Amino acid sequence: MKRLMVGLLFVSGFGWAQNVSELADDTAKYAVKTYQNQMVDALAQMVSFKTVAVKDLPMERNPEFTNYKKYVKSLSGSLGLNYQDHGYVMIISLGSALKATSDNSTERFGIMTHGDVQPADATKWRKSPFELDRESEPGLLIARGTEDDKGAIASALYAMKAIKDKGIKLNKTIELIIYMAEESDWKPLEKFLETYAPPALNVTIDAEYPVVTAENGWSMIVVDVPHLTTKQDDSAYISEFGGGSFGSQIPEDAKAVIKNADKMLLKKIKARALMHPQLKFGFDLKKSILTVTARGKSAHSSTPEDGINAIAFLADVLNVKAWPKTTAGLTVTYINELVGTGINAEKFGDIAYSDDFMGDMTLAPTTVTSGEQGINIFINLRRPVGKTAELLTTQTQAALAKWQQKHAVELANVRLYFGEPLVVKDAPHVDTLLDIFSHYTGIKNPKPISVGGSTNAKLLPSAVSFGPSMPGTEYTGHSEHEFISLKQLKLNLAMYTAMMIELGNMK
Repeated sequence: MKRLMVGLLFVSGFGWAQNVSELADDTAKYAVKTYQNQMVDALAQMVSFKTVAVKDLPMERNPEFTNYKKYVKSLSGSLGLNYQDHGYVMIISLGSALKATSDNSTERFGIMTHGDVQPADATKWRKSPFELDRESEPGLLIARGTEDDKGAIASALYAMKAIKDKGIKLNKTIELIIYMAEESDWKPLEKFLETYAPPALNVTIDAEYPVVTAENGWSMIVVDVPHLTTKQDDSAYISEFGGGSFGSQIPEDAKAVIKNADKMLLKKIKARALMHPQLKFGFDLKKSILTVTARGKSAHSSTPEDGINAIAFLADVLNVKAWPKTTAGLTVTYINELVGTGINAEKFGDIAYSDDFMGDMTLAPTTVTSGEQGINIFINLRRPVGKTAELLTTQTQAALAKWQQKHAVELANVRLYFGEPLVVKDAPHVDTLLDIFSHYTGIKNPKPISVGGSTNAKLLPSAVSFGPSMPGTEYTGHSEHEFISLKQLKLNLAMYTAMMIELGNMK
């Protein structure tokens, strides 16, 4: 419903105010009228490439990535744009071809985005997640990458084409910088930036509107609950527990197996499951083996409030007794005692905190997987300013030590990482971007926002994020129902066209 409201604002408010130049507004209208169909067709081609990182297969030898890059190169050429291939980075530019040096950084305007995507479970999509679905839900364009970030790339390319068609001369060269490993590995981009001087003025199109000036720091707490060889008696015990697909997705599915179960235990677990009607549970008791499944709702782990965490809630449903100390049983106990069903780290020792602008730190168990070392529990956190990484590390270690002492167990392979939050102050283009957003949406007096996500804006000077997702709407990137509406894609095309002209002419 919220997305529909945004679309109506776009239709009724297009060009309603005078805070965008006539040149930018006229070109934006031309871009939407002329290229909306070609933009969708280009998006359909882009999502057809499964640009998902594959372990032990370098990007340059992965045909999905190499063929995607060939397509972007071909499309850029057909649009009359300049194309540069730097391996993990593609740069498509409009304007004079400038060598990237610090001396001319003010003569370039950078737009950062990424062409890689997260994995997708094909069983949860009506069509292949790598085929643009235009029919299942009229008005929506459904596929992996439509919102994060291939839809934004298609919009940016046709915005550049519209500006070129009109013969508009800008003060700055526009550089669309497409990185191919944002979802998996930032090191190649960091290495690239050692020799490439980025523009002095930058925007990422990998987050939300109106303008993102603060991003939480991507963080993690990872432990292995070790294999335990304690012999079991005839009492019920949890023999298996797991769930989740990848580290930055709120898990949609989880499963537990309980041995030596009986109907009385099943009754207790079912009664507790009734406390969580927002999930779907499955129960199968055969020959004293009880399998319990949970189906929640996937979401981007930076917005855990948009999802329903199957791992956390299944652990809670099993919290009907003190379970024997099996590996899986201790896993469930760990999640119940240190995580719970909340999203703000309120149970994990003393690590919870909040910032007035950036909000609460969020915490979500995203994958629980069995391996040679035991059961691996991956918790994804997004932290605001207010505590140092050193303090969070100390507090986390204290919580883990206390829990291990309580249960007389030593967790293995403990890995802690607390990434730095981003706060951009005094960026010269914020007011211009807010004006563009207000102009095309009809939303009055928009203000900068903070998000839980972490984008490559952290690596660029004066970088803020501008879309492609609307405020107050559910972000579907990383979910198993990722989409962008056609109205939103057209709105992005209009706003990105205006942005390129207004910021491309900024003194």
